[in-house]
Amino acid sequence: MTIFKKSMLTMGAAALSFSVLFVIIILVLMNSLYYEINTTGLKNTAATLMEVIGKDSIAQIFSSDFSAEINLPVKASDTYRLTLIAPSGYVLWDSQVTERLVNHIDREEVRAALDGREAGARRESISTGMKQVYYALPVFDSGKVTGVFRLSLNVPDFKTRISPVILPFIIFTILMIVSVFLAILAFNRSLSHSINRLVDITQEGASLLSGSEAEEKVSAEYRSLENAVRAMTVELNYRLRQAVAESSRLEAILNGMSEAVLAMDSSLRLHLINPRARDIFNLGNRDLSLSSMSLLEATRSAELEDAAKNSLAENKTLETELVLRTGAERYFQVFASPLSGAQSGSNQGVILVLQEITQIVKLEKVRKDFVANVSHELRTPIQLIKGFSENLLDTFSGSEKAGDKQDNKQIVHFIEIINKNAGVMENLTNDLLVLADLENNSALGRKLEELNLAPLIDEAVSSVEQKAKRKDIEIIVDCPENLNAKLLGSFIIQALINLIDNGVKYSPNKSKLWVSAYLNNDELVLEVKDKGIGIPGEHLERIFERFYRVDRARSKEAGGTGLGLSIVRHIALLHNGKAEVESRTGEGSVFRIRIPNHNN
Repeated sequence: MTIFKKSMLTMGAAALSFSVLFVIIILVLMNSLYYEINTTGLKNTAATLMEVIGKDSIAQIFSSDFSAEINLPVKASDTYRLTLIAPSGYVLWDSQVTERLVNHIDREEVRAALDGREAGARRESISTGMKQVYYALPVFDSGKVTGVFRLSLNVPDFKTRISPVILPFIIFTILMIVSVFLAILAFNRSLSHSINRLVDITQEGASLLSGSEAEEKVSAEYRSLENAVRAMTVELNYRLRQAVAESSRLEAILNGMSEAVLAMDSSLRLHLINPRARDIFNLGNRDLSLSSMSLLEATRSAELEDAAKNSLAENKTLETELVLRTGAERYFQVFASPLSGAQSGSNQGVILVLQEITQIVKLEKVRKDFVANVSHELRTPIQLIKGFSENLLDTFSGSEKAGDKQDNKQIVHFIEIINKNAGVMENLTNDLLVLADLENNSALGRKLEELNLAPLIDEAVSSVEQKAKRKDIEIIVDCPENLNAKLLGSFIIQALINLIDNGVKYSPNKSKLWVSAYLNNDELVLEVKDKGIGIPGEHLERIFERFYRVDRARSKEAGGTGLGLSIVRHIALLHNGKAEVESRTGEGSVFRIRIPNHNN
Protein backbone atom coordinates (compact mmCIF):
# COMPACT_ATOMS: atom_id res chain seq x y z
CA MET A 1 0.00 0.00 0.00
CA THR A 2 1.43 3.38 -1.05
CA ILE A 3 1.83 6.32 1.25
CA PHE A 4 -0.92 8.16 -0.62
CA LYS A 5 -3.44 5.40 -0.09
CA LYS A 6 -2.45 5.28 3.53
CA SER A 7 -2.92 9.03 3.85
CA MET A 8 -6.28 8.82 2.12
CA LEU A 9 -7.46 6.08 4.46
CA THR A 10 -6.13 7.98 7.44
CA MET A 11 -7.88 11.19 6.43
CA GLY A 12 -11.09 9.25 5.67
CA ALA A 13 -10.98 7.54 9.04
CA ALA A 14 -10.37 10.91 10.68
CA ALA A 15 -13.32 12.45 8.80
CA LEU A 16 -15.56 9.53 9.77
CA SER A 17 -14.50 9.76 13.40
CA PHE A 18 -15.05 13.50 13.39
CA SER A 19 -18.50 13.07 11.83
CA VAL A 20 -19.55 10.45 14.37
CA LEU A 21 -18.20 12.56 17.22
CA PHE A 22 -20.00 15.61 15.85
CA VAL A 23 -23.32 13.73 15.63
CA ILE A 24 -22.94 12.40 19.18
CA ILE A 25 -22.19 15.87 20.56
CA ILE A 26 -25.17 17.35 18.70
CA LEU A 27 -27.48 14.65 20.04
CA VAL A 28 -26.23 15.14 23.60
CA LEU A 29 -26.70 18.89 23.33
CA MET A 30 -30.15 18.51 21.78
CA ASN A 31 -31.18 16.06 24.51
CA SER A 32 -30.03 18.45 27.23
CA LEU A 33 -31.64 21.41 25.48
CA TYR A 34 -34.87 19.46 24.96
CA TYR A 35 -35.37 18.85 28.69
CA GLU A 36 -34.14 22.33 29.57
CA ILE A 37 -36.72 23.92 27.29
CA ASN A 38 -39.48 21.74 28.73
CA THR A 39 -38.44 22.58 32.30
CA THR A 40 -38.35 26.33 31.54
CA GLY A 41 -41.75 26.18 29.86
CA LEU A 42 -43.21 24.28 32.80
CA LYS A 43 -41.79 26.90 35.18
CA ASN A 44 -43.45 29.72 33.30
CA THR A 45 -46.72 27.82 33.14
CA ALA A 46 -46.64 27.09 36.88
CA ALA A 47 -45.99 30.75 37.70
CA THR A 48 -48.77 31.88 35.37
CA LEU A 49 -51.24 29.35 36.75
CA MET A 50 -50.37 30.40 40.30
CA GLU A 51 -51.04 34.02 39.37
CA VAL A 52 -54.35 33.06 37.73
CA ILE A 53 -55.55 31.12 40.75
CA GLY A 54 -54.16 33.68 43.10
CA LYS A 55 -51.44 33.31 45.65
CA ASP A 56 -53.76 34.32 48.48
CA SER A 57 -56.33 31.71 47.46
CA ILE A 58 -53.70 29.02 47.38
CA ALA A 59 -52.28 30.13 50.76
CA GLN A 60 -55.79 30.05 52.18
CA ILE A 61 -56.17 26.41 51.02
CA PHE A 62 -53.08 25.41 53.09
CA SER A 63 -54.17 27.44 56.12
CA SER A 64 -57.80 26.11 56.17
CA ASP A 65 -59.03 22.71 57.21
CA PHE A 66 -57.45 20.12 54.96
CA SER A 67 -60.67 18.20 54.89
CA ALA A 68 -62.48 20.98 53.06
CA GLU A 69 -63.17 20.46 49.41
CA ILE A 70 -60.56 21.93 47.09
CA ASN A 71 -61.79 23.29 43.81
CA LEU A 72 -59.13 24.49 41.34
CA PRO A 73 -59.39 25.24 37.58
CA VAL A 74 -57.29 22.18 36.58
CA LYS A 75 -58.98 18.98 35.40
CA ALA A 76 -57.85 15.40 35.07
CA SER A 77 -58.11 15.65 31.30
CA ASP A 78 -55.68 18.54 31.12
CA THR A 79 -52.13 18.10 29.83
CA TYR A 80 -50.75 19.51 33.02
CA ARG A 81 -50.98 17.82 36.42
CA LEU A 82 -51.30 20.02 39.50
CA THR A 83 -50.38 18.76 42.96
CA LEU A 84 -50.71 20.57 46.31
CA ILE A 85 -48.37 19.23 49.00
CA ALA A 86 -48.43 20.08 52.71
CA PRO A 87 -45.18 20.88 54.62
CA SER A 88 -45.27 17.34 56.02
CA GLY A 89 -45.10 15.91 52.51
CA TYR A 90 -48.76 14.87 52.58
CA VAL A 91 -50.53 15.36 49.22
CA LEU A 92 -53.57 17.56 49.78
CA TRP A 93 -54.81 17.46 46.23
CA ASP A 94 -53.84 16.04 42.81
CA SER A 95 -55.65 16.91 39.57
CA GLN A 96 -55.17 13.46 37.97
CA VAL A 97 -54.91 11.02 40.88
CA THR A 98 -57.86 10.76 43.22
CA GLU A 99 -56.72 7.96 45.48
CA ARG A 100 -54.37 8.58 48.32
CA LEU A 101 -50.78 9.20 47.28
CA VAL A 102 -47.57 8.38 49.07
CA ASN A 103 -45.78 11.00 51.11
CA HIS A 104 -43.72 13.33 48.83
CA ILE A 105 -41.30 14.71 51.41
CA ASP A 106 -38.40 12.85 49.70
CA ARG A 107 -38.95 14.50 46.30
CA GLU A 108 -36.06 16.85 45.49
CA GLU A 109 -38.25 19.62 44.05
CA VAL A 110 -40.59 19.38 47.11
CA ARG A 111 -37.69 19.71 49.58
CA ALA A 112 -36.35 22.71 47.65
CA ALA A 113 -39.80 24.42 47.68
CA LEU A 114 -40.20 23.79 51.41
CA ASP A 115 -36.84 25.55 51.80
CA GLY A 116 -38.30 28.53 50.01
CA ARG A 117 -36.72 27.92 46.58
CA GLU A 118 -38.17 27.13 43.19
CA ALA A 119 -36.90 23.84 41.71
CA GLY A 120 -37.52 21.48 38.87
CA ALA A 121 -36.89 17.76 38.28
CA ARG A 122 -37.58 15.02 35.76
CA ARG A 123 -38.20 11.36 36.44
CA GLU A 124 -40.70 8.58 36.04
CA SER A 125 -43.74 9.16 38.20
CA ILE A 126 -44.46 6.42 40.73
CA SER A 127 -48.14 7.36 40.76
CA THR A 128 -48.76 7.48 36.98
CA GLY A 129 -45.87 5.34 35.77
CA MET A 130 -45.00 7.94 33.09
CA LYS A 131 -41.89 10.07 32.34
CA GLN A 132 -42.66 13.55 33.73
CA VAL A 133 -41.08 16.95 34.26
CA TYR A 134 -41.87 18.60 37.64
CA TYR A 135 -41.64 22.19 38.79
CA ALA A 136 -42.42 23.17 42.38
CA LEU A 137 -43.18 26.68 43.77
CA PRO A 138 -43.22 27.48 47.51
CA VAL A 139 -46.51 28.88 48.92
CA PHE A 140 -45.90 31.69 51.45
CA ASP A 141 -48.21 32.95 54.12
CA SER A 142 -46.95 35.82 56.28
CA GLY A 143 -43.43 35.15 55.02
CA LYS A 144 -43.61 31.53 56.02
CA VAL A 145 -43.75 28.47 53.71
CA THR A 146 -47.11 26.78 54.26
CA GLY A 147 -47.12 24.39 51.30
CA VAL A 148 -45.88 23.42 47.83
CA PHE A 149 -47.55 24.27 44.53
CA ARG A 150 -46.20 21.66 42.01
CA LEU A 151 -47.02 21.43 38.33
CA SER A 152 -45.92 18.44 36.16
CA LEU A 153 -46.06 17.52 32.50
CA ASN A 154 -45.82 14.19 30.66
CA VAL A 155 -42.72 14.41 28.39
CA PRO A 156 -41.90 11.77 25.73
CA ASP A 157 -38.30 10.42 25.50
CA PHE A 158 -35.94 12.42 23.35
CA LYS A 159 -35.37 9.47 21.02
CA THR A 160 -39.12 9.10 20.55
CA ARG A 161 -39.44 12.79 19.77
CA ILE A 162 -36.64 12.76 17.14
CA SER A 163 -37.41 9.36 15.59
CA PRO A 164 -39.22 10.93 12.58
CA VAL A 165 -36.02 12.76 11.54
CA ILE A 166 -33.51 9.95 12.23
CA LEU A 167 -33.56 8.50 8.70
CA PRO A 168 -33.03 11.86 6.92
CA PHE A 169 -30.27 12.65 9.43
CA ILE A 170 -28.47 9.34 8.75
CA ILE A 171 -28.75 9.87 4.97
CA PHE A 172 -27.33 13.36 5.35
CA THR A 173 -24.45 12.04 7.44
CA ILE A 174 -23.59 9.31 4.90
CA LEU A 175 -23.68 11.82 2.06
CA MET A 176 -21.37 14.10 4.01
CA ILE A 177 -18.86 11.28 4.64
CA VAL A 178 -18.94 10.19 0.98
CA SER A 179 -18.38 13.78 -0.08
CA VAL A 180 -15.39 14.03 2.23
CA PHE A 181 -13.93 10.78 0.82
CA LEU A 182 -14.41 11.98 -2.75
CA ALA A 183 -12.75 15.27 -1.95
CA ILE A 184 -9.82 13.48 -0.32
CA LEU A 185 -9.52 11.11 -3.30
CA ALA A 186 -9.48 13.99 -5.78
CA PHE A 187 -6.84 15.81 -3.76
CA ASN A 188 -4.80 12.64 -3.35
CA ARG A 189 -4.78 11.94 -7.10
CA SER A 190 -3.74 15.45 -7.97
CA LEU A 191 -0.93 15.26 -5.44
CA SER A 192 0.21 11.69 -6.14
CA HIS A 193 0.47 12.21 -9.91
CA SER A 194 3.35 14.65 -9.54
CA ILE A 195 4.92 12.70 -6.71
CA ASN A 196 4.74 9.44 -8.70
CA ARG A 197 6.67 11.08 -11.53
CA LEU A 198 9.44 11.89 -9.06
CA VAL A 199 9.33 8.33 -7.70
CA ASP A 200 9.65 6.91 -11.23
CA ILE A 201 12.66 9.10 -11.86
CA THR A 202 14.44 7.98 -8.69
CA GLN A 203 13.58 4.31 -9.31
CA GLU A 204 14.60 4.24 -12.97
CA GLY A 205 17.56 6.54 -12.54
CA ALA A 206 17.12 7.77 -16.14
CA SER A 207 17.77 11.12 -17.76
CA LEU A 208 14.96 13.57 -18.56
CA LEU A 209 11.88 11.85 -19.95
CA SER A 210 10.98 12.64 -23.52
CA GLY A 211 7.89 12.40 -25.72
CA SER A 212 4.40 12.40 -24.27
CA GLU A 213 5.63 11.89 -20.68
CA ALA A 214 7.62 15.12 -20.82
CA GLU A 215 4.55 17.02 -22.13
CA GLU A 216 2.30 16.02 -19.22
CA LYS A 217 0.90 18.93 -17.25
CA VAL A 218 2.76 19.41 -14.00
CA SER A 219 2.71 22.43 -11.74
CA ALA A 220 5.67 24.77 -11.99
CA GLU A 221 6.82 23.95 -8.46
CA TYR A 222 6.87 20.23 -9.18
CA ARG A 223 8.53 20.75 -12.57
CA SER A 224 11.46 22.54 -10.89
CA LEU A 225 11.65 19.86 -8.23
CA GLU A 226 11.48 17.17 -10.92
CA ASN A 227 14.43 18.66 -12.81
CA ALA A 228 16.45 18.90 -9.61
CA VAL A 229 15.65 15.29 -8.70
CA ARG A 230 16.61 14.10 -12.21
CA ALA A 231 19.97 15.83 -12.02
CA MET A 232 20.60 14.52 -8.51
CA THR A 233 19.61 10.97 -9.57
CA VAL A 234 22.04 11.00 -12.49
CA GLU A 235 24.84 12.17 -10.22
CA LEU A 236 23.99 9.62 -7.51
CA ASN A 237 23.88 6.77 -10.05
CA TYR A 238 27.30 7.76 -11.36
CA ARG A 239 28.73 7.87 -7.87
CA LEU A 240 27.01 4.60 -6.99
CA ARG A 241 28.56 2.84 -10.00
CA GLN A 242 31.95 4.19 -8.98
CA ALA A 243 31.46 3.02 -5.39
CA VAL A 244 30.32 -0.46 -6.51
CA ALA A 245 33.32 -0.80 -8.82
CA GLU A 246 35.68 0.37 -6.08
CA SER A 247 34.03 -1.97 -3.58
CA SER A 248 34.40 -4.90 -6.01
CA ARG A 249 38.09 -4.13 -6.53
CA LEU A 250 38.65 -3.85 -2.79
CA GLU A 251 36.76 -7.09 -2.15
CA ALA A 252 38.78 -8.90 -4.84
CA ILE A 253 42.03 -7.63 -3.32
CA LEU A 254 41.02 -8.61 0.22
CA ASN A 255 39.76 -12.03 -0.86
CA GLY A 256 42.98 -12.72 -2.72
CA MET A 257 45.30 -11.71 0.09
CA SER A 258 47.18 -14.37 1.98
CA GLU A 259 47.22 -12.05 5.00
CA ALA A 260 44.27 -11.73 7.38
CA VAL A 261 42.67 -8.28 7.45
CA LEU A 262 40.30 -6.99 10.15
CA ALA A 263 38.91 -3.43 10.17
CA MET A 264 36.99 -1.96 13.09
CA ASP A 265 35.78 1.34 14.50
CA SER A 266 37.25 3.22 17.44
CA SER A 267 35.28 1.05 19.90
CA LEU A 268 36.80 -2.08 18.27
CA ARG A 269 33.50 -3.18 16.68
CA LEU A 270 34.22 -5.08 13.46
CA HIS A 271 32.92 -3.80 10.14
CA LEU A 272 35.19 -5.70 7.71
CA ILE A 273 36.91 -9.09 7.78
CA ASN A 274 38.38 -10.97 4.81
CA PRO A 275 38.14 -14.75 4.10
CA ARG A 276 41.67 -15.42 5.34
CA ALA A 277 40.80 -13.95 8.76
CA ARG A 278 37.57 -15.95 8.86
CA ASP A 279 39.59 -19.11 8.23
CA ILE A 280 42.20 -18.33 10.89
CA PHE A 281 39.62 -17.59 13.59
CA ASN A 282 37.15 -20.34 12.52
CA LEU A 283 34.36 -17.88 11.72
CA GLY A 284 33.22 -19.73 8.60
CA ASN A 285 30.69 -18.01 6.33
CA ARG A 286 28.32 -16.83 9.02
CA ASP A 287 27.27 -13.22 9.02
CA LEU A 288 29.16 -11.69 11.85
CA SER A 289 26.46 -9.14 12.66
CA LEU A 290 29.48 -6.89 12.41
CA SER A 291 27.86 -3.92 14.12
CA SER A 292 27.45 -5.94 17.33
CA MET A 293 30.58 -8.18 17.36
CA SER A 294 33.77 -6.89 18.95
CA LEU A 295 37.33 -7.83 18.04
CA LEU A 296 37.69 -9.88 21.23
CA GLU A 297 34.44 -11.79 20.57
CA ALA A 298 35.52 -12.66 17.03
CA THR A 299 39.17 -13.58 17.67
CA ARG A 300 39.25 -14.59 21.37
CA SER A 301 42.66 -12.95 21.51
CA ALA A 302 43.47 -10.39 24.20
CA GLU A 303 46.86 -9.76 22.53
CA LEU A 304 45.16 -8.62 19.31
CA GLU A 305 42.83 -6.36 21.26
CA ASP A 306 45.82 -4.83 23.10
CA ALA A 307 47.61 -4.21 19.79
CA ALA A 308 44.55 -2.42 18.37
CA LYS A 309 44.09 -0.31 21.52
CA ASN A 310 47.78 0.67 21.58
CA SER A 311 47.66 1.72 17.94
CA LEU A 312 44.60 3.89 18.61
CA ALA A 313 46.10 5.39 21.77
CA GLU A 314 49.47 6.23 20.17
CA ASN A 315 47.91 7.10 16.78
CA LYS A 316 50.64 5.32 14.85
CA THR A 317 51.34 2.01 13.13
CA LEU A 318 52.62 -0.69 15.47
CA GLU A 319 54.22 -4.05 14.70
CA THR A 320 54.28 -7.07 16.96
CA GLU A 321 54.37 -10.87 16.94
CA LEU A 322 51.50 -13.03 18.08
CA VAL A 323 51.09 -16.72 18.89
CA LEU A 324 47.64 -18.27 18.39
CA ARG A 325 46.99 -21.65 19.93
CA THR A 326 44.12 -23.11 17.90
CA GLY A 327 45.18 -26.72 18.09
CA ALA A 328 48.79 -26.34 16.92
CA GLU A 329 50.73 -23.15 17.62
CA ARG A 330 50.59 -20.60 14.80
CA TYR A 331 52.85 -17.55 14.62
CA PHE A 332 51.80 -14.22 13.10
CA GLN A 333 53.38 -10.88 12.36
CA VAL A 334 50.73 -8.27 13.30
CA PHE A 335 50.55 -4.75 11.86
CA ALA A 336 48.08 -2.38 13.56
CA SER A 337 47.39 0.94 11.87
CA PRO A 338 44.85 3.65 12.91
CA LEU A 339 42.30 4.93 10.39
CA SER A 340 42.35 8.73 10.56
CA GLY A 341 39.21 10.74 9.86
CA ALA A 342 38.75 13.95 7.95
CA GLN A 343 39.38 16.01 11.07
CA SER A 344 42.98 16.21 12.17
CA GLY A 345 43.81 13.90 15.02
CA SER A 346 40.49 12.07 15.02
CA ASN A 347 40.68 8.28 14.83
CA GLN A 348 37.81 6.60 13.04
CA GLY A 349 39.05 3.10 13.78
CA VAL A 350 41.95 0.72 13.32
CA ILE A 351 42.93 -1.95 10.80
CA LEU A 352 44.85 -5.12 11.67
CA VAL A 353 46.88 -7.13 9.16
CA LEU A 354 48.10 -10.58 10.24
CA GLN A 355 50.83 -12.29 8.23
CA GLU A 356 51.45 -15.92 9.17
CA ILE A 357 55.11 -16.73 9.81
CA THR A 358 54.60 -20.19 11.30
CA GLN A 359 56.66 -21.89 8.57
CA ILE A 360 59.45 -19.32 8.88
CA VAL A 361 59.57 -19.79 12.66
CA LYS A 362 59.63 -23.56 12.29
CA LEU A 363 62.37 -23.39 9.65
CA GLU A 364 64.39 -21.11 11.87
CA LYS A 365 63.94 -23.52 14.76
CA VAL A 366 64.91 -26.44 12.53
CA ARG A 367 67.96 -24.49 11.36
CA LYS A 368 69.01 -23.83 14.92
CA ASP A 369 68.39 -27.43 15.89
CA PHE A 370 70.30 -28.54 12.80
CA VAL A 371 73.35 -26.50 13.71
CA ALA A 372 73.20 -27.65 17.32
CA ASN A 373 72.68 -31.30 16.42
CA VAL A 374 75.40 -31.37 13.74
CA SER A 375 77.81 -29.79 16.19
CA HIS A 376 76.78 -32.26 18.86
CA GLU A 377 76.95 -35.25 16.55
CA LEU A 378 80.37 -34.34 15.19
CA ARG A 379 81.83 -33.33 18.53
CA THR A 380 81.79 -36.81 20.07
CA PRO A 381 83.48 -38.75 17.22
CA ILE A 382 86.01 -35.98 16.75
CA GLN A 383 86.86 -35.97 20.45
CA LEU A 384 87.14 -39.75 20.43
CA ILE A 385 89.37 -39.77 17.36
CA LYS A 386 91.50 -37.05 18.90
CA GLY A 387 91.71 -38.76 22.28
CA PHE A 388 92.47 -42.25 20.99
CA SER A 389 94.94 -40.94 18.46
CA GLU A 390 96.79 -39.20 21.33
CA ASN A 391 96.69 -42.41 23.34
CA LEU A 392 97.95 -44.33 20.36
CA LEU A 393 100.78 -41.84 19.96
CA ASP A 394 101.62 -42.04 23.64
CA THR A 395 101.62 -45.84 23.50
CA PHE A 396 104.03 -45.96 20.59
CA SER A 397 106.32 -43.34 22.07
CA GLY A 398 106.26 -44.72 25.66
CA SER A 399 106.67 -48.44 25.02
CA GLU A 400 110.17 -49.83 25.33
CA LYS A 401 109.37 -52.76 23.09
CA ALA A 402 107.34 -51.91 20.04
CA GLY A 403 106.51 -55.50 19.50
CA ASP A 404 104.98 -56.06 22.90
CA LYS A 405 101.76 -58.07 22.44
CA GLN A 406 99.84 -56.17 25.13
CA ASP A 407 100.60 -52.91 23.44
CA ASN A 408 99.64 -54.31 20.04
CA LYS A 409 96.20 -55.35 21.38
CA GLN A 410 95.66 -51.90 22.79
CA ILE A 411 96.73 -50.30 19.52
CA VAL A 412 94.26 -52.48 17.60
CA HIS A 413 91.48 -51.48 20.04
CA PHE A 414 92.26 -47.80 19.60
CA ILE A 415 92.33 -48.14 15.84
CA GLU A 416 88.93 -49.92 15.86
CA ILE A 417 87.38 -47.08 17.86
CA ILE A 418 88.91 -44.52 15.52
CA ASN A 419 87.62 -46.48 12.52
CA LYS A 420 84.09 -46.79 14.00
CA ASN A 421 83.75 -43.08 14.73
CA ALA A 422 85.26 -42.20 11.40
CA GLY A 423 82.50 -44.33 9.89
CA VAL A 424 79.88 -42.45 11.92
CA MET A 425 81.28 -39.19 10.63
CA GLU A 426 81.28 -40.54 7.09
CA ASN A 427 77.65 -41.73 7.35
CA LEU A 428 76.61 -38.43 8.84
CA THR A 429 78.37 -36.53 6.09
CA ASN A 430 76.82 -38.72 3.39
CA ASP A 431 73.33 -38.32 4.87
CA LEU A 432 73.81 -34.58 5.11
CA LEU A 433 74.86 -34.42 1.48
CA VAL A 434 71.85 -36.50 0.38
CA LEU A 435 69.51 -34.35 2.47
CA ALA A 436 71.06 -31.16 1.13
CA ASP A 437 70.60 -32.38 -2.45
CA LEU A 438 66.95 -33.20 -1.78
CA GLU A 439 66.24 -29.89 -0.04
CA ASN A 440 67.96 -27.92 -2.80
CA ASN A 441 65.77 -29.72 -5.39
CA SER A 442 68.83 -30.92 -7.27
CA ALA A 443 66.87 -34.02 -8.33
CA LEU A 444 64.03 -32.07 -9.95
CA GLY A 445 65.79 -32.11 -13.31
CA ARG A 446 65.67 -35.91 -13.46
CA LYS A 447 62.73 -37.56 -15.20
CA LEU A 448 60.62 -40.28 -13.63
CA GLU A 449 61.14 -43.68 -15.22
CA GLU A 450 58.78 -46.60 -15.61
CA LEU A 451 60.35 -49.15 -13.22
CA ASN A 452 59.41 -52.51 -11.78
CA LEU A 453 59.21 -52.41 -7.98
CA ALA A 454 60.40 -55.93 -7.24
CA PRO A 455 64.09 -55.39 -8.27
CA LEU A 456 64.24 -52.10 -6.35
CA ILE A 457 63.00 -53.78 -3.16
CA ASP A 458 65.39 -56.72 -3.65
CA GLU A 459 68.35 -54.35 -4.00
CA ALA A 460 67.37 -52.48 -0.84
CA VAL A 461 66.94 -55.73 1.10
CA SER A 462 70.32 -57.01 -0.13
CA SER A 463 72.03 -53.86 1.21
CA VAL A 464 70.75 -54.55 4.74
CA GLU A 465 70.77 -58.36 4.60
CA GLN A 466 74.10 -58.83 6.41
CA LYS A 467 72.95 -56.70 9.38
CA ALA A 468 69.71 -58.67 9.53
CA LYS A 469 71.58 -62.00 9.52
CA ARG A 470 73.77 -60.91 12.43
CA LYS A 471 70.58 -60.46 14.51
CA ASP A 472 68.90 -63.48 12.96
CA ILE A 473 66.05 -61.29 11.63
CA GLU A 474 63.95 -62.66 8.75
CA ILE A 475 63.01 -60.12 6.07
CA ILE A 476 59.77 -61.06 4.25
CA VAL A 477 59.12 -59.36 0.88
CA ASP A 478 55.62 -59.06 -0.57
CA CYS A 479 55.56 -57.38 -3.98
CA PRO A 480 53.72 -58.41 -7.19
CA GLU A 481 56.12 -59.21 -10.01
CA ASN A 482 54.20 -57.03 -12.49
CA LEU A 483 53.90 -53.94 -10.24
CA ASN A 484 55.35 -50.98 -12.18
CA ALA A 485 55.40 -47.24 -11.44
CA LYS A 486 57.11 -44.05 -12.59
CA LEU A 487 59.85 -43.42 -10.03
CA LEU A 488 63.36 -42.19 -9.41
CA GLY A 489 64.83 -45.61 -8.75
CA SER A 490 67.98 -44.68 -6.80
CA PHE A 491 66.03 -42.49 -4.37
CA ILE A 492 63.37 -45.15 -3.80
CA ILE A 493 66.14 -47.68 -3.00
CA GLN A 494 67.70 -45.15 -0.59
CA ALA A 495 64.37 -44.62 1.19
CA LEU A 496 63.73 -48.37 1.50
CA ILE A 497 67.27 -48.96 2.80
CA ASN A 498 66.75 -46.31 5.51
CA LEU A 499 63.41 -47.82 6.60
CA ILE A 500 64.64 -51.43 6.54
CA ASP A 501 67.87 -50.49 8.32
CA ASN A 502 65.87 -48.77 11.10
CA GLY A 503 63.62 -51.82 11.38
CA VAL A 504 66.64 -54.08 11.81
CA LYS A 505 68.30 -51.73 14.34
CA TYR A 506 65.29 -51.48 16.64
CA SER A 507 63.90 -55.02 16.34
CA PRO A 508 64.84 -57.81 18.76
CA ASN A 509 66.93 -60.80 17.65
CA LYS A 510 65.15 -63.61 15.87
CA SER A 511 62.19 -61.43 14.87
CA LYS A 512 60.59 -60.73 11.49
CA LEU A 513 60.43 -57.69 9.27
CA TRP A 514 57.97 -57.24 6.37
CA VAL A 515 58.60 -55.20 3.23
CA SER A 516 55.66 -54.82 0.81
CA ALA A 517 54.47 -52.79 -2.13
CA TYR A 518 50.90 -52.53 -3.48
CA LEU A 519 48.37 -50.23 -5.12
CA ASN A 520 45.62 -48.63 -3.05
CA ASN A 521 43.11 -46.21 -4.61
CA ASP A 522 45.43 -44.87 -7.32
CA GLU A 523 48.36 -44.75 -4.90
CA LEU A 524 51.55 -46.77 -4.80
CA VAL A 525 52.23 -47.78 -1.19
CA LEU A 526 55.66 -48.90 0.01
CA GLU A 527 55.43 -50.38 3.50
CA VAL A 528 58.01 -51.55 6.05
CA LYS A 529 56.63 -53.25 9.16
CA ASP A 530 58.57 -54.48 12.18
CA LYS A 531 57.91 -55.91 15.64
CA GLY A 532 60.45 -53.71 17.38
CA ILE A 533 60.34 -51.40 20.37
CA GLY A 534 57.81 -49.02 18.82
CA ILE A 535 57.49 -45.25 19.14
CA PRO A 536 55.52 -43.42 21.87
CA GLY A 537 52.54 -41.46 20.51
CA GLU A 538 53.85 -38.03 21.58
CA HIS A 539 56.87 -38.43 19.27
CA LEU A 540 55.06 -39.50 16.09
CA GLU A 541 54.43 -35.94 14.88
CA ARG A 542 58.15 -35.05 14.91
CA ILE A 543 59.69 -38.37 13.97
CA PHE A 544 60.51 -37.22 10.40
CA GLU A 545 62.42 -34.12 11.56
CA ARG A 546 66.16 -33.96 11.10
CA PHE A 547 68.21 -35.27 14.05
CA TYR A 548 65.06 -36.00 16.03
CA ARG A 549 65.56 -39.10 18.18
CA VAL A 550 63.10 -40.75 20.54
CA ASP A 551 65.87 -42.30 22.66
CA ARG A 552 69.11 -40.43 21.92
CA ALA A 553 71.37 -42.83 23.86
CA ARG A 554 69.93 -45.92 22.18
CA SER A 555 70.09 -44.30 18.74
CA LYS A 556 73.77 -43.53 19.17
CA GLU A 557 74.43 -47.05 20.35
CA ALA A 558 72.69 -48.33 17.21
CA GLY A 559 74.89 -46.10 15.06
CA GLY A 560 72.17 -43.88 13.57
CA THR A 561 72.71 -40.34 12.32
CA GLY A 562 69.18 -39.02 12.99
CA LEU A 563 68.72 -38.08 9.33
CA GLY A 564 67.38 -41.33 7.84
CA LEU A 565 63.64 -40.64 8.27
CA SER A 566 64.06 -37.02 7.19
CA ILE A 567 65.60 -38.31 3.95
CA VAL A 568 62.65 -40.70 3.53
CA ARG A 569 60.18 -37.83 3.89
CA HIS A 570 62.02 -35.67 1.34
CA ILE A 571 62.14 -38.58 -1.14
CA ALA A 572 58.36 -39.02 -0.74
CA LEU A 573 57.84 -35.29 -1.35
CA LEU A 574 60.10 -35.51 -4.39
CA HIS A 575 57.54 -37.95 -5.86
CA ASN A 576 54.58 -35.68 -4.82
CA GLY A 577 53.79 -38.20 -2.10
CA LYS A 578 54.04 -38.37 1.66
CA ALA A 579 55.60 -40.45 4.42
CA GLU A 580 53.62 -41.65 7.43
CA VAL A 581 53.99 -43.89 10.45
CA GLU A 582 51.82 -45.99 12.74
CA SER A 583 53.37 -47.22 15.96
CA ARG A 584 52.71 -48.27 19.53
CA THR A 585 55.24 -48.73 22.25
CA GLY A 586 56.33 -52.37 22.50
CA GLU A 587 54.25 -53.46 19.50
CA GLY A 588 56.40 -52.33 16.59
CA SER A 589 56.03 -49.76 13.81
CA VAL A 590 54.67 -49.50 10.28
CA PHE A 591 56.27 -46.94 7.97
CA ARG A 592 54.60 -46.12 4.64
CA ILE A 593 55.50 -44.08 1.60
CA ARG A 594 52.45 -43.10 -0.45
CA ILE A 595 53.13 -42.01 -4.05
CA PRO A 596 50.48 -41.05 -6.65
CA ASN A 597 50.30 -43.74 -9.35
CA HIS A 598 51.11 -41.95 -12.63
CA ASN A 599 50.16 -45.00 -14.71
CA ASN A 600 46.42 -44.32 -14.14
